[in-house]
Amino acid sequence: MTFSERILVWYKVNKRTLPWRSTRDPYKIWLSEIMLQQTRVVQGTPYYLKFIHNYPKVHDLANASEEEVLKLWQGLGYYSRARNLHATAKMVVGEYGGKFPDTYKELLLLKGVGDYTASAISSICFDRSEPVVDGNVYRVLSRYFGIDLPINSTEGVKYFKKLAREVMNVQNIRDYNQGIMEFGAIQCSPKSPDCNSCPLNESCVALQTNKVAILPVKLKKTKVRNRYFNYVVFISERGETVLEQRKGKGIWQNLWQFPLVESDSELSKPALEEELSTLYCSTEVVSVDKFNTDAIVHKLSHQHLYTTFWIVHTKSEVKDSVSFEDVENYPVPVLIAEFLARFGKK
Repeated sequence: MTFSERILVWYKVNKRTLPWRSTRDPYKIWLSEIMLQQTRVVQGTPYYLKFIHNYPKVHDLANASEEEVLKLWQGLGYYSRARNLHATAKMVVGEYGGKFPDTYKELLLLKGVGDYTASAISSICFDRSEPVVDGNVYRVLSRYFGIDLPINSTEGVKYFKKLAREVMNVQNIRDYNQGIMEFGAIQCSPKSPDCNSCPLNESCVALQTNKVAILPVKLKKTKVRNRYFNYVVFISERGETVLEQRKGKGIWQNLWQFPLVESDSELSKPALEEELSTLYCSTEVVSVDKFNTDAIVHKLSHQHLYTTFWIVHTKSEVKDSVSFEDVENYPVPVLIAEFLARFGKK
């Protein structure tokens, strides 16, 4: 029995029941694949169901506002995926008449769709012979064939793609691609894989050479940058506050936040008050207090945010203020959503 045949046999017995598994609708497959990028299935599934409920067809998603899409996405992270999702829905409706392209090359033209996603959609929905290579597949192939090329190197990416094409099951590409990804997620897991019950254990090079724990190999990550965020939460006598929308190409683009003072290190109360006197000199401040005594550390892929929320009570009205009760209607980073939940309880 070949490698791909063993994967198919395993998948038939062990595949999980997931809401996008019983469909060939490219809209639903595309939605699930975008959501599951850098997101675990257990976390992504509720979001998938919410999006399908609110936007059952690609036309519904295309007609939504970006703010509505970002709000529904809130908490899932990597918000560029949501913006790309919205842009692609508009593209599919406007340029393709609401029908997703059915070839790998055409799918690559859609915003936010790369090699993996194009391969997944074309094979799962249209039975195109395209191999998928995600983190799970890298792990399975690297261990089974004993390959120590870094999976995030240019050479490694090309090599694994070529290998994936050589070993794939062309006759049942839909189930094979889903099967090898599922195999990596459940059987050949990143840590403590169950090698004793693995149907590939007799021919797995990593197992025979005691390299399961060190494969696959990855090049070292970019150095993590520390940033210090100070959110100024204005509360006026009328129960109003201030929100601003993040612009530019940095993190959380187009999401809303409280006015932000970024510093080189954690700010003291006098230093924050000095910033306020410069930035909001016309605002009559009554009191300034830290909401959290210790900085909240919010970890992103290449940066750690040391965050303090400052509660600033004012007598005068602050420019461009909104009712505090309305803040929950805005799409905000999860860091601020968690603050709002704690603040509401207090």
